[in-house]
Amino acid sequence: MNQLDYDKALHFMIWGQWDDLLVLMVRTRDNFLSKKIEAFLHASYYPGYESSVLESHDELLQYIDHAQAATEQDVFI
Repeated sequence: MNQLDYDKALHFMIWGQWDDLLVLMVRTRDNFLSKKIEAFLHASYYPGYESSVLESHDELLQYIDHAQAATEQDVFI
């Protein structure tokens, strides 16, 4: 997958650029990243419980971290 998508997703999350994160969700070719972004944006926009927002935030960060590590390994092989 594209390393730049993961960097952008992390940047948009840190700086609270939800519109750009939504555009990335639509344009990325990584379906898992798209679904994680969708869950996070949905939990943020419709906050039922604070725990659901924090959980989806943590899951997205964990996936970005995992995907970046996997992409780096592919580059070096």
